[in-house]
Amino acid sequence: MFEVIFWSSVLIIFYTYAGYSMLIVALAAVFRKPVSRCDIEPKVTFLITAYNEEKSIAAKLEDTLGLDYPKDKLELIVASDGSTDATDAIVRNFQERGVKLHRVEGRVGKTETQNQAVTIATGEIVIFSDATTRYSKDAIRKIVRNYADPGVGAVSGRYEYVNPKGAAVGLGTILFWRYENLIKRLQTRIRTISGCCGCIYSVRRKLYEPLPGDIISDLVEPLKIIEKGYRIAFEPEAVAYEETTATSKEEFGMRVRVISRGMYGLWYMRKLFNPFRYGFVSFQLISHKVMRWMVPFFMSILFMANLNLTDNPSYRYVLMLQLFFYLSALAGYILERTGLRMKLFAIPLYFFVVNFASIIAFYRTLKGKNVVVWQTVRR
Repeated sequence: MFEVIFWSSVLIIFYTYAGYSMLIVALAAVFRKPVSRCDIEPKVTFLITAYNEEKSIAAKLEDTLGLDYPKDKLELIVASDGSTDATDAIVRNFQERGVKLHRVEGRVGKTETQNQAVTIATGEIVIFSDATTRYSKDAIRKIVRNYADPGVGAVSGRYEYVNPKGAAVGLGTILFWRYENLIKRLQTRIRTISGCCGCIYSVRRKLYEPLPGDIISDLVEPLKIIEKGYRIAFEPEAVAYEETTATSKEEFGMRVRVISRGMYGLWYMRKLFNPFRYGFVSFQLISHKVMRWMVPFFMSILFMANLNLTDNPSYRYVLMLQLFFYLSALAGYILERTGLRMKLFAIPLYFFVVNFASIIAFYRTLKGKNVVVWQTVRR
C-alpha cells in the first residue's frame, strides 16, 4: 500500500511541475488558435493603484508619461487607496501634465480601489499597473494590438524580474516566472490563459465587472471575462520590470497573501470547474492552480510513505535525496540570515517558501481569513 501511495504522489508532483507543461507543449503544437494582432490606437486608460508610494510614484509617472503612445489617446489615473504619506501630493504635481488623482477613502484594498477608479475611466482599454513597476517603452502598443481581435477581452503582459540585491529567493523568483511565462505563451496558442500578471494586465472597459473587495482582481476579472465568452491573450513583448523581494520572509508573506486570495477567487468562480461547459479552462485551473497549491500536501504524503519503505535500498536513496533537498532549503535560509548568498540553494529555498506559503494560505482560507489591504514591500 505504501508503494501505491508513494508512486501516486510522485506522479501527481511530476505532472504538476513537468507533465502539465509537456502536455501544453503537445496541445499547442496541434490545436492552434492564434490571436489576430494588428497595430491599432484605441483610447487607453492607464490605471495605477497605489498606497503610500511616495518613494516610487514620481518615477513611475515619469516612466509612464514617456511610453510610446499618443498622448491624446492616453488617460493616466492614479487611484490612491487612502494613502497617508505624500503620495497624493506628488501626484497632484503632475496634474498639469494630464495625470488624474482619484482618492478612495477608508483603506478599502486594491480591488475595491480599482472598482471605483474604473467608473471614471474613459479609455476603451484599461491597463492596470502598480507604482513599483516599469514598462518597456512600447508596452502599451504591444498590449493593445491584441484587441484588434474582437474575441479578445483581456490581455496580460510579461513579468521580467530583476534581482539587484542578489537574494537567493530572488533567483528562485526569476526562474519560476520564466517557467510561468512559457506556460502562458503556450496556453494563448491553444485558446486562452486563465489569469493575468497583476502589474501589467488590461481589459476592455465595457467588459469590466466590479468585484468584491476580498477577491484578487488579476485572477478573477479575467475569469469573469472568459465566462462572458471572450479569451485572454498573453503578450510576451509587453514587459513589466519588477524587483524581486529581498528576503524569504518578504516573499513568504507576499505568497501567503496572493495564494489565499487566489483560493478565495477560485471558490468565487467555482462554476468554471465544470469540464462539460468550460473544458479547457477547467483543465487549466485544476492543473495549473489547484494541483500546484496541493503539492506540499503530496510532498508530505510522499515523505511519510518513503519512511515506511526503507527496507528497499532504492527507496532509501530517494529518502536521502528528499532530506538533502530540505536541508538545502534550510541552509539557504540560514545563509540568507547571515548575509551570505549561494545560488546553489536558491531553488530549494524558493520551492520551500512557496509551498509552505500554500499550506498557510490553505489554513487561512479554511479559517475564513483573507487579506484585503496590502503593504508595499519593494522600494
